[in-house]
Amino acid sequence: MDTINPATGESLGQMAACDSRDVDYTVTKAREAFDRGDWSRMHPSERKHVIIQLTKLMLRHRHELAVIESLESGKPIRECQLTDLPETIHCLQWHAEATDKLYDQVSPSGDDALGLIIREPVGVVACVLPWNFPLMMLAWKIGPALSAGNSVIVKPAEQTSMTALRVAELAGEAGLPDGVLNILPGGGPDVGEPLGRHDEIQVVSFTGSTEVGRKFLEYSARSNLKRIVLECGGKNPAVVLSDADNLDHAAKHIVYAALWNMGQNCTANSRVIVHKDIKSKLVERILEQLRSWKTGDPLDPTNQLGAIVNAEQYDKILAYIELGKKEGAKVLAGGSAMKIGGGLFIEPTLFDGVTSEMTIAREEIFGPVFAIIEVSSDAHAIAIANDTCFGLQASLYTSNVKNAHRYARALQAGTISVNCYAEGDIATPFGGYKLSGFGGRDNSLQAHEQYCETKTIWIDLSDDPIDDAVTVD
Repeated sequence: MDTINPATGESLGQMAACDSRDVDYTVTKAREAFDRGDWSRMHPSERKHVIIQLTKLMLRHRHELAVIESLESGKPIRECQLTDLPETIHCLQWHAEATDKLYDQVSPSGDDALGLIIREPVGVVACVLPWNFPLMMLAWKIGPALSAGNSVIVKPAEQTSMTALRVAELAGEAGLPDGVLNILPGGGPDVGEPLGRHDEIQVVSFTGSTEVGRKFLEYSARSNLKRIVLECGGKNPAVVLSDADNLDHAAKHIVYAALWNMGQNCTANSRVIVHKDIKSKLVERILEQLRSWKTGDPLDPTNQLGAIVNAEQYDKILAYIELGKKEGAKVLAGGSAMKIGGGLFIEPTLFDGVTSEMTIAREEIFGPVFAIIEVSSDAHAIAIANDTCFGLQASLYTSNVKNAHRYARALQAGTISVNCYAEGDIATPFGGYKLSGFGGRDNSLQAHEQYCETKTIWIDLSDDPIDDAVTVD
């Protein structure tokens, strides 16, 4: 299959398009590696050392990886170089360091028994990645899965497979045994579905659309009831309360939250819900911020916005913009495609006069498009923010510490950032409420648990185990 540079429309090269036969072969090899034990039963400190070696090689090759990611995805090189690569490497380092620091437990079982609660790797883990953050999502998933001792199969998005292949090469150089980390490029029906249906895979971790996430739950039900971990879509609000006083600061974060990675981000703040008393002042500052966001060649480090990942996504975003106009929303900025060479570029677009019933306020656009929704009270703002089937992230702006605590608890989302746009960091769990997530969390120590089985070992220490046995009805 071809991999295309969305900024030019030119082919970057070709790679193997795998299918179900490749899935079967790879699962067999991954299971053999797991049963062989040269990774799954390797001492935790040695596993840590190998993953650390991988991060050192990635650091050495960081410029190469950043350029590959920019070329394939259309992401600005400055973003790849200054954000994605450092965070990817830090994520793997963090999970590596946790490898020999996570303890098992002993239950309070008294003097006549010893109850051991131990964690074991599940076996073979499949990680299905999105195209918007290829390297970061790779690290979020393989970091804890490899740390726990599993064999891992990665299906990168077909649009952005090159960095995963390069990282796997570096992992081999770092000392990861054969069969432990496997990359299967290919389409969803050819690779993703066979992974989801395979009886010898114990966990599938998926980041992508809610529609596809539902399919993995069906695949699990029809096969071996494998564990499914989903991080899906979002329609995330930026809620600006009536007491928000630093509107310059709020506008800066709101624009960043809407446009980072061309808005192709699950936590993009595409709904700006603002109290009517401060709306005009906030909109003025948002428009001022927008003027400093430059769109162009992703390899030019002066550009904050690059190309849309592919023609399908490009057409989808433009269709949403036209639908917003048709439903009565007013375009305050942008609203059109941009002619830059042969690439797929769209102006950052801000709508006003949007109501919560409009399509652009309800559906995930996944592009550089955001909307102003005016409300009459702070309570109304929270109600509008929660009026969605999603619940991944929300931002809250206020100058009142009581309101910060009270309304942050009232917002229905997995991550709430106060007076900023943020997703937390590697030490905080990341995932969603409602249709935004299922089955677990990425990041933090919680991420390790979804790639482990919990086993109880009960050792009787009594003199007469038959007479002294405890029976619980």
